[in-house]
Amino acid sequence: MIPVGMGRWLVRVYKVSGIQFTAVLVTAALIYLGWKRWWNELRWLVVGTGGILLIVDRWLKPLFDRHRPEDKLVQAFGRSFPSGHAAGAVVFYFLMCAILVARYPQLRRPLYLGSALWVAVIWLSTLYCRVHWPTDIVAGACVGFIWLSLCSVSLRFFGARQTDCSLGRSS
Repeated sequence: MIPVGMGRWLVRVYKVSGIQFTAVLVTAALIYLGWKRWWNELRWLVVGTGGILLIVDRWLKPLFDRHRPEDKLVQAFGRSFPSGHAAGAVVFYFLMCAILVARYPQLRRPLYLGSALWVAVIWLSTLYCRVHWPTDIVAGACVGFIWLSLCSVSLRFFGARQTDCSLGRSS
């Protein structure tokens, strides 16, 4: 039901949103956070992105051991459930939003709207390319949102503790 031109674009989105390109984005974000000396944010971006890879690829996928759909439009290896694309996109893009919005509140709306649209396109491309079942995407999104929530709370908690300590308050 998707027009051919849009289908080609979705295949490109799927390929671009894979681990290689995302690794470049994460590295660029880490360099930026280090350059700004935002050490708490840098630490939680490492925990968030590295943690979701471990949770999905090392724990959940082997636990469920679900095969991918047979009629894939692109090469995809490994297990299917839950979707690492879905989980990783949620964690990286929305954690970066939280980090940037804390310092640049005027960018809240465009950052979150842009991230929500991009993540939705990544999910759609994953379904279009038939590398995941719809339930893989839903489960990956749920795992991603849970991990994102834990990382976001920790980011704020440890950021507040650092501020209290630097002001001479004990926590």
